[in-house]
Amino acid sequence: MSIHIRDARKEDCPRLLELIKELAEYEKAPDEVTVTLEHFEETGFGVNPVWKAFVAEKDGYVVGFALYYVRYSTWKGSRMYLEDILVTEEMRGAGIGKLLFDRLIVEAREKNFNGMVWQVLEWNEPAINFYKKYQAAFDAEWINCSIEIK
Repeated sequence: MSIHIRDARKEDCPRLLELIKELAEYEKAPDEVTVTLEHFEETGFGVNPVWKAFVAEKDGYVVGFALYYVRYSTWKGSRMYLEDILVTEEMRGAGIGKLLFDRLIVEAREKNFNGMVWQVLEWNEPAINFYKKYQAAFDAEWINCSIEIK
């Protein structure tokens, strides 16, 4: 099986949005995806892009992605924030997640980020076990907070 990891392009956005919705289904939150394709494209490929992604292709078809943005920590400096990583269900277990995660690490080094941070749901054992292979630190001390701005 030949998997190609590359930078996401604007024309990938419809497929990325499909995968984001697949991830939302997996995370039991299908109604939470409210971003429009236009907004998604603009924020990734417009004048001031705020996110970057890598895609995993098999035979020219996107079967996974990893999307990140730059987070600034007043304590640590610039860090990569991994917003989402997903490999389609039928392709899981083929090493594609590792290829994407390793590409993120290379990107973080190339951009001189001093670390990468992300969240994982406490019930997502497959993801937790994957991250443990990278000696990830898990922090039970912080509580996630958010507000909706309308």
